[in-house]
Formats: sequence, structure tokens, C-alpha cells
Amino acid sequence: MNETALSNRFTTLQLVMTALMAAVICLLAPLSIPLPSGLVPISLGTFAVYLTASLLGPKKGALSVLLYLLLGLVGMPVFSGYSSGAGILFGPTGGYLIGYIPLVILSGICFKKTDQRWLMILGAIGATLVLYWIGTSWLMYTAKLNLPAALMAGMIPFIPGDLVKIIVTVLAGPEISKRLRQAGIEI
Repeated sequence: MNETALSNRFTTLQLVMTALMAAVICLLAPLSIPLPSGLVPISLGTFAVYLTASLLGPKKGALSVLLYLLLGLVGMPVFSGYSSGAGILFGPTGGYLIGYIPLVILSGICFKKTDQRWLMILGAIGATLVLYWIGTSWLMYTAKLNLPAALMAGMIPFIPGDLVKIIVTVLAGPEISKRLRQAGIEI
């Protein structure tokens, strides 16, 4: 096998870390607070995805998110409120769940390409806007909502919390990565 093909493969440690971060998403995402709209709850899922992007980067992060989504699809209670199944993944909030894929890829690129915290924050905000666009569009379609109603149900209430999650990730993620490297764990 040539060196290029080998460099494109995951090491055992990288696979373990990918599975571990999928487990972190599975543990944090179900923790949620329902909102009065009753459609989209506040959850720690986006925080777990930001952290995954920060630690693993775009490729391994995307695999973690895909594993999380597949576990939820097959019935593991890992979506908000400990829900699961195709009805959730393809229901009104499914666009936000599927939006985790571009969220982890785009924010993962930003986290890995710079050590400037303000650029990480801007990149994560841009990635979050993509998540909001996908999720809100899907919510409009599936719940038959107009744009203002969909924005109020699936985006506006989440902006302050998502900003806090981004800032916590930008502060904690690089520190966690540094500690892992000091322990001899290179992701």
C-alpha cells in the first residue's frame, strides 16, 4: 500500500475519538428545554457538535455526527427529549438535525485553520447560519409555517444560547486539544 493511501486512513485512536465524540453528542443532545412554540426545543446538541468540530475537525467530526444521526434513526433515544426514529429525523425539527452535518464541517474547518479566537467565533457563527437556514427551511415546509413564524419557532430564541455555546467552545476546545496533546493523544 502506498504512503498516500495510508495517510488517508484513520488510526485506531482516531476511530475511537470519533466514536467517543458521537457518544458525547448522544449524551448531551437529548438534554433539552421545550419552548412555548412546542416545535423546536433548546438542547445541548449544538454545543456537542461545536465541541466535536473543535476537537476532531471537519472530516472526523462529520463521521461523529453521521454516527449520532444513524443511532437516532434506528431507534436509540439520542434526539432532544430522548426521542428517536425516522419521524423525528424527517419531522419538523429534522432539518436542524441534518444541519448538524454542515455545521460540524464548516465550523471544523474554521477551528482547524486558525488559532485566532475571533476568527473561530466568526466561522462558527457562519456555520450556525447555515444550520438555521437548513433547519428553518425544513420547518417551514414540514410544519406549513410562514417565514416569520418559522424564524420565531426555530431560530430567534436560539441565537443567544448558540452564541454562548460558541464562545464556550472557542475557549474550551483548544484547551482540551492542548491537554490531549500533552497526554500524548494526537487526534
